[in-house]
Amino acid sequence: MSEPRPYDALIDRLGTELVPVRRLLPPWLRTVGWLLAVAAIGAVLLMHYGAGGMMQRWDATPDLAWAGIGAVITTISAAWAALALGVPGRRTVWAWLPLPGALLWIGASGLGCLRDWVAPGTEIAAAHQSADCLVFIISFSIPLSALLIVLLRRACPLRPTLTAVLIGLASAAASASLLEICHAFDSAATDLLTHALAVGAVVAVNAAMGGRLLSRT
Repeated sequence: MSEPRPYDALIDRLGTELVPVRRLLPPWLRTVGWLLAVAAIGAVLLMHYGAGGMMQRWDATPDLAWAGIGAVITTISAAWAALALGVPGRRTVWAWLPLPGALLWIGASGLGCLRDWVAPGTEIAAAHQSADCLVFIISFSIPLSALLIVLLRRACPLRPTLTAVLIGLASAAASASLLEICHAFDSAATDLLTHALAVGAVVAVNAAMGGRLLSRT
């Protein structure tokens, strides 16, 4: 009886050492799990601050309500796109999924630059109060970004930097949505600039660090 060929023995040895891999949940289901974490934070904020102030502001300035809706849509679509890109074979077109929500969010928020004409006499945030918004968005974006990265670590994103950018966008949009619950001021140019700076910082840090954490190389 002939001895087994070397590569046959190698294949047999490798086969006996294989460990079953736990299958990942589909992207939409992991997105729901992450959104439940965001909703839990929102519930805590609502119990503390209530919804009265937010609803009163939205009733007086409907553009802020549309901006909030746009931020929520951006949150959902960016998180779903990031998790979808973690599946090998998914096309880059998924990265465009958050665009409609982001356009609504940015466009409606832009009316805040005209706040003195749209709603004269409304209360405008001072510089230190706008700085508090920046701290709020960044502080909440850190754990939300970390959670999304954990959900993607066992996946295989072939475009880790693009995926990390979407993680940053989803986390920043979620934080901006949560800010609506306790944001007691109408938007003005300085306030919007602070929000844009916070969102940009979150996306940039995720692109720099998240891309490395998600990369298999």
